[in-house]
Amino acid sequence: MTESARILIIDDDESIRKTICMKLQHAGYQVDTAGNGKQAVEMTDTKFYNLAVIDIRLPDMDGIRLLTSLKETTPKMVKIILTGYPLLENVVSAVNKGADAYLIKPVNTDELLKVIREHLNKQKQDKEYGQEKIAEYLETRLGEVNENQSVDRE
Repeated sequence: MTESARILIIDDDESIRKTICMKLQHAGYQVDTAGNGKQAVEMTDTKFYNLAVIDIRLPDMDGIRLLTSLKETTPKMVKIILTGYPLLENVVSAVNKGADAYLIKPVNTDELLKVIREHLNKQKQDKEYGQEKIAEYLETRLGEVNENQSVDRE
């Protein structure tokens, strides 16, 4: 992305938050961190984030519940689940609730960065496609209005 994407890391393990934060900042992203779900929700109420990295087990709420909450408030935000508990039911639940990716801890930060870049590029392409469609619609409508005005003058 040409502008620096904003990323929120939500994990109760401070060392994981710091490690991921440093890696992403070094890659040029603007990064904030939250140690629990409540803090993450409050942060997303006041700031826009392109992407969130969410631990599946948080002290105050399940990461799947947080995923659902964030999907309702910021549906276009990319959501990546991290877990040290790779149970099939967690994977299925996360994907069904809107997770864009699911990675297992200990996470390889290079792999995480690759997944983040892929999803942010897709997000950017989707945004550009939407803007193109809006521009096409406006051009078509403007042409119709001008055509109608010409007919009315005759």
